[in-house]
Amino acid sequence: MFSGVLKKMLTTVDQEVQYYLDLPQHVLNMNQCINKSLSLSLKGYECLNCQKTEPIFRQGFCKKCFFESPQAGDWIMRPELSKAHLDIEDRDLAYEKKIQLQPHIVYLALSSHLKVGITRKSQVPTRWIDQGAHQAMALLEIPNRYLAGVGEVALKEYFSDKTNWRKMLQFNEVPEIDWTLERNKAIDALPNELKPYIIRDESLTPLPFPVERYPEKVKSLNLVKEEQYTGVLKGVKGQYLIFEDNTVFNVRSNEGLVVELTVS
Repeated sequence: MFSGVLKKMLTTVDQEVQYYLDLPQHVLNMNQCINKSLSLSLKGYECLNCQKTEPIFRQGFCKKCFFESPQAGDWIMRPELSKAHLDIEDRDLAYEKKIQLQPHIVYLALSSHLKVGITRKSQVPTRWIDQGAHQAMALLEIPNRYLAGVGEVALKEYFSDKTNWRKMLQFNEVPEIDWTLERNKAIDALPNELKPYIIRDESLTPLPFPVERYPEKVKSLNLVKEEQYTGVLKGVKGQYLIFEDNTVFNVRSNEGLVVELTVS
């Protein structure tokens, strides 16, 4: 039996994406749990910021921390709102400079469909894995988060910036994408101020996920409501555990839950 507060799974890429559940006393390789029975039980809550045992409000934070922590500022989800490059504080300027004033990548990724996104350069390919992208291509390397957000906003006129998580989880065949055509379309749509940051390398990153069977009809597990669940694990994709009975469990959206996990 394993226990601890849920945090998003750690990932590496080998022959396929490797997933690790980081618990206090053990780092569990989830790939090795495929075809085994997993039991999850809710035991409580622990805010990822203040460690208080209050119910989780959003993104692994209690309500107070969600509205006060710099890790949950609006610029996280809307990078075009970043202001650290102007020396303007949102919640904590030192933290915001640390995160915002570093190289960012604007990319195209094929998850539920072809989409645009941004991430810190240090988070490649982790961000692509978390989105369940089978393939991804970096377009721009930009020195700060604000400019990356400007690029994303421009490309949202032509590409979606959202992942359809249900479709992504049922997505077991990678369609043919003319990546050169799509890349050129994206480059043409960029404002001139961002074109000096175009990455000339057009290489495509493939990401094979450890899934033996995709769900036919997705059923999302609400552990707060159900309190416990047992099922046979058939795969992991994005930050989702996929079970034999078509139940899926999003580890990342359940960050901050304290659970007991049994593998048999």
